[in-house]
Parts: sequence; structure tokens; C-alpha cells
Amino acid sequence: MKKICKWLTAFVVVGALAGCARTAPIDNIQTSVGAGYSETQVKNAIFKAGVEREWIMNEAGRGVIKARQQSRDHVAEVRINYSASGYTITYDNSLNMQASGGKIHRNYNRWVNNLNKDIQVNLSASAIK
Repeated sequence: MKKICKWLTAFVVVGALAGCARTAPIDNIQTSVGAGYSETQVKNAIFKAGVEREWIMNEAGRGVIKARQQSRDHVAEVRINYSASGYTITYDNSLNMQASGGKIHRNYNRWVNNLNKDIQVNLSASAIK
């Protein structure tokens, strides 16, 4: 009985430590958009979502936006390639985000996924107009 309790306790401790992990694999997002959108609509949806989420957005050429998110001393930079048929959000650089070996602080993935969700909402709203 004691052995079972020790093993059970060990599994609980390991599970708790795994749940507290601060890093996760880097999410690179690739999203296609439905037909009927122009490149300008996609670009505007990306810029609007970025501003709403307090990303610093800069156009870096045709079909490319560089975005930067800063929270206290943590910085994440992404590259957003877009066209009328879709967009990608890829990791570019970071500061104090524990980026190493394809992993990064889990807040990065939350920031990027929220940005992606808001882009999709903005595209949906532009389709209604």
C-alpha cells in the first residue's frame, strides 16, 4: 500500500510540474481566407486586429507586415505574410521569452492566437459590409 501511495504521489508531482511548464512549441499560424476578399481587405483586417491587441504594426513591403508585441520587459516580433487568399504569422524574434530549440514562453502563443482570432473576426465583419 505504501508503494502505491509513493508512486501515486510521484505521478501527481510530475503532472503538476508539467502543467506549470512555462514554455511551449512555437505556434506558426497559416490561415486561408475564403474567396471574395481582396489583398487590401486582408491587410486592413490584420492592421486593425494588431492595433486592437496593442501590437506595433509596420508594413515591410508588399504583402508583408512586421508586428511587435511588448509586455513589460518581454518582446515578441512576428512576420505576417498576406495575400487575398490567406496569411501566415511566423515567429521572427523575441526578448526575454525563453526562446530556445523551437520553444518559447507560452504567453507568445496566446498573443499570436489572439491576434489570429481577431484577424478572422475582422475579415468576417468586412464581408458583411
